[in-house]
Amino acid sequence: MPNPTTIQEVLKELDHIIEESIASNSRIGLFAYVYRRTTDEIATEIAQGNFEDNERLEKFDVVFARLYLDAYEAYKNNREVSGAWAYAFDQVDKPLTIVQHVMLGMNAHINLDLAVAAAKVMSGQEIHALENDFNKVNDILFQITNELQDRLSRVSPLMFMLDVIGKNKDEKVINFSMRKARQQSWNAAQRLWSLGEEERKRAKNRIDWMVLLLSKHIRSPKSLTVWLFLKIIQAFETKEVSVVISKLRAD
Repeated sequence: MPNPTTIQEVLKELDHIIEESIASNSRIGLFAYVYRRTTDEIATEIAQGNFEDNERLEKFDVVFARLYLDAYEAYKNNREVSGAWAYAFDQVDKPLTIVQHVMLGMNAHINLDLAVAAAKVMSGQEIHALENDFNKVNDILFQITNELQDRLSRVSPLMFMLDVIGKNKDEKVINFSMRKARQQSWNAAQRLWSLGEEERKRAKNRIDWMVLLLSKHIRSPKSLTVWLFLKIIQAFETKEVSVVISKLRAD
């Protein structure tokens, strides 16, 4: 896999993963679709000059994306990846709901990779210079999550049950809060940025361990009621990956 250096090259690589997943009917493409949608939105914002430093933001987004692309390629070729990504990829053939598959990817990419990318891009610079644009990226992630929830009803007709049992707080049902993830990722970025190389490596491993624990809760909620509801939701979902992605893409 070539190493993308622009956001348009990132989009091409994500398209490749999506097409591979459609061909093999692998749910690994579900997160890839959501991430592609997010990246495309960021590309539009950059093209319109809506960030404080659009050139730096594109560099940041490419570094961020490569962490996912590298993890995908490494996992596919049986090379070592972070615990959070290994766990997410390991679940793609498990009978989970579509939203669980997506959230496992989001958990690894936002709670781990986003912080790592920010610390790397701002190495040798003042990290707070990135904060406003970092928060704008998070705003886009949050908007896409809300959009996704609307689109999921096309392929997951019983998704509304999460709202019922979560009292309209469906994020809590699967133990993943975008609001918490957004703040946590910035806190982690500042922590990693402030450390030397060896300390940063150890801190990254600790973050990975915590993210992995959260992934396990997303995979297997402690509440029996929630677990049963998720099983019912999954039973009525569209199973063909090509159909799922086609319906999610449709305007």
